[in-house]
Amino acid sequence: MSVPINWSSFFNRMPRQLEEPVRQHLKNVYACLTLSVISVAVGAYLQIYTFLSLGVFFSTLAGLVPVFLLLSTPHNGTNTPLRITYLLASGFFIGMGMGPLLQYVINIDPSLIMSALIGTTLIFACFTLSVLFSKRGYWLFLFGPLSSLASVVILLSFGNLFFGSYLIYQMDVYLGLLIMCGLVLFDTTVVIEKFRMGDKDFITHALDLFMNFIGIFKRILIILTERERNERERKRNQ
Repeated sequence: MSVPINWSSFFNRMPRQLEEPVRQHLKNVYACLTLSVISVAVGAYLQIYTFLSLGVFFSTLAGLVPVFLLLSTPHNGTNTPLRITYLLASGFFIGMGMGPLLQYVINIDPSLIMSALIGTTLIFACFTLSVLFSKRGYWLFLFGPLSSLASVVILLSFGNLFFGSYLIYQMDVYLGLLIMCGLVLFDTTVVIEKFRMGDKDFITHALDLFMNFIGIFKRILIILTERERNERERKRNQ
């Protein structure tokens, strides 16, 4: 579940309004992001193809522990390897938690996983470039709209516990995807501005973007899988 990216070439083409220290910081952020995605792939593989299995619930709980340890361990420049280990451990357990979903998709069409990964990477790259080529701080205005949309999604999810509506479920998935895409714009802007204000914790910044990446991937995968399943059912009923 990893796509090779030439980060050096990518960052060398960055717009010149980005200072060199900002570029270096973003290199570190996206390098950690890439390692985290690879860690997810390892965790998912072990969950699906080996005896090592924790289940979704315990994998989720296990994934929260390294996140807590990472956030509670201040960045001081000397504990970088330890904090990266926490980040990768979180990705590993997230991957294990995604194992059942990926197994379900594999049973329908394994190629959907790669399609979702490529789609997620393209979306992430396009929205990241939108930030890099925009005016400084431009996308910070998204905080209000995204917060409102998130409230709507939470209410829909809660209400659907009682109604069990497929339409509401679809709205939840698509609105969630929209929110995650908006968060890429917002969080990337925040990462840049935080660094300019002296926050050089690239590992925590990578964690924020990593959660966005996983959120987009899961929703795209669900959308593609449901479309494929519905198409097969339609052909079967003809």
